[in-house]
Amino acid sequence: MEETNWDLITDEMHQKGYAIIPQMLTNKACEDLKACYNSADSFRKTVVMERYSFGLGEYKYFDYPLPERIQQIRTTLYPHLAPIANTWFKALKIDRQFPLQHAELLQQCRENNQHKATVLILKYGIGGFNTLHQDLYGDIYFPMQAVLFLNDPDQDYTGGEFVLIEQTPRAQSKAIVLKPKKGDMLIFTTNFRPKKGAKGYYRAPMKHGVSEVHSGERHTLGIIFHDAKT
Repeated sequence: MEETNWDLITDEMHQKGYAIIPQMLTNKACEDLKACYNSADSFRKTVVMERYSFGLGEYKYFDYPLPERIQQIRTTLYPHLAPIANTWFKALKIDRQFPLQHAELLQQCRENNQHKATVLILKYGIGGFNTLHQDLYGDIYFPMQAVLFLNDPDQDYTGGEFVLIEQTPRAQSKAIVLKPKKGDMLIFTTNFRPKKGAKGYYRAPMKHGVSEVHSGERHTLGIIFHDAKT
């Protein structure tokens, strides 16, 4: 991760609200993470998406302590993103700045009774999809998150594109369709990004989801930096 061009990533986040870091995980790491999906000891909660009209598929929230590899990614990625988040909030004149170390953000979560891990693995089969949503979980939230892709598109599955929808006031929404490769990491905004207009910066709300899977299985690892109440 330290070899990543963070100046480029920062610029892409400012300009688009998302950025892709290629080959973040090795093939073996992807396979190991998929294999742990069947380990009941690793998770605190399983959600069947259809039951809550979230889509069609299943996801599992990890319990603390997180697996070492996931903990390392979450802890080392956050300090690169916190300055971007602080720049966004300053541009939007939001009276809040984020700590530069992840442990301090988690402490803020605990003080707000948000103490449950939010890192998760999602699994989709044929027909699976995820409706457009935002992952907030409580009053304390971090405005960016990451997803790591654990399968090869067009080889392990077809369809299942990652979809971002950006809303513009008094205009039509913009759809962004992405198909990262196995091992890639996508960083994207959790709920909005600053966008410059004629009168300065304004919030451009964004939601994300997954299009329908046509064949095969699709797994992703979602890394959310704030914790949840439930």
